[in-house]
Amino acid sequence: MYYFHSMKTNAKASPEIHPKPPWQIALIANLQEGFERTADDPTDAGAEFDHYQTVESIAAALESEGHFVYFVKGDHTLPEALMNLRPHICFNIAEGMGGDGREAQVPALCELMGIPYTSSQVVANAVSLDKTMTKRIWQQQGLPTTPYYEFISLEDVAHANLRFPLFAKPAREGTGMGVNWKSIINDYDELITRVDWLLNTYRQPVLVEDFLPGREFTVGFIGNRGNPSNRRQSKLYDTDGYHWFPVLEIDTLSSVSPSIYGHDAKSLDIGTEGAPIYLCPADIPDALRARLIDLTRRAAEALDVRDVSRVDFRMGADGEPYLMEINTLPGLNPLLSDLCIMAAAEGMTYHTLITEILYLAAERYQLPFTSQVSASFENSPLSLDWSQNHKVGLLYDESTNQKLKKVLG
Repeated sequence: MYYFHSMKTNAKASPEIHPKPPWQIALIANLQEGFERTADDPTDAGAEFDHYQTVESIAAALESEGHFVYFVKGDHTLPEALMNLRPHICFNIAEGMGGDGREAQVPALCELMGIPYTSSQVVANAVSLDKTMTKRIWQQQGLPTTPYYEFISLEDVAHANLRFPLFAKPAREGTGMGVNWKSIINDYDELITRVDWLLNTYRQPVLVEDFLPGREFTVGFIGNRGNPSNRRQSKLYDTDGYHWFPVLEIDTLSSVSPSIYGHDAKSLDIGTEGAPIYLCPADIPDALRARLIDLTRRAAEALDVRDVSRVDFRMGADGEPYLMEINTLPGLNPLLSDLCIMAAAEGMTYHTLITEILYLAAERYQLPFTSQVSASFENSPLSLDWSQNHKVGLLYDESTNQKLKKVLG
């Protein structure tokens, strides 16, 4: 056996510990362009990967701040790329290339190399990808989730105390992968068929939970716990350190998969036939809105998420909201992603959304940047081209709380 000895016992990728901006930023992502499925992959493999247009949009926002942005693939070439590039900070949107904790691969590498990076850290990204583990933690914290089962074989089904209807999905996938109209299970035979298909197709445990028949919401935020007074746009955040976006309702009743927000529905452009209707802000009572935000905060803090996140809910037959899952690396496609829909609905520009994620991470790593006093939302709540040209649902002026436009599908 041969031992390899590094020339430096504590080699770091960053040339400076606390560099002043502008920074050299590694924008790390996995791209759909060029991704090739193997014969053993499911038909929706790679669905969670980003399009190059998203990477270009993020890079443009960061470059407008004067930074130098380099796109780096989040694959096996990443370690060498980071050592050669020596970035001051990484903007991470990479989903990882395989394994049950793949969303933690880039954070773990950055931790090893001593490079600051955006969004949640290793443990939060690894745990949140595992929907069953996430639900266990939430249950231990007294947070509302539906009864659930995790099956690693068909034999496990026979030992479960089942109550139909149920809902089945892969335990460690995102972007609605493995979710379609067959995900609602009405009897034992359907359950056996679906669990068998999921086990063989996705090669991972299957999460089966009570089906929730009510409305579907998602709540997004940027920020971290703590005093926000030293942040670049401190007025953007509440006293706890968070900025809450308007609650988004996803109406799938007329979509390609009624009552199911799966991969087929998520992949359709807003306003096209079969796409869900996105209503933001959701038309809900103030009490429910406050409840959803409180549960989101508690759910995120239970996992110690950082900088940005989004939590999905569904209403039960009892009229109460239940936590479904959390996305610690929410999509940042300016035209399609839920978080970007929420930001556009309240008038926050894409530039502000992206740069705040960057500077929230910079604050955590004590990277120096100039604090600035500026408006939370650029001159007009409808200044973003996105909100002019795409169907958002309900757009309103925060200052007057008056609805400005209503476009439903």
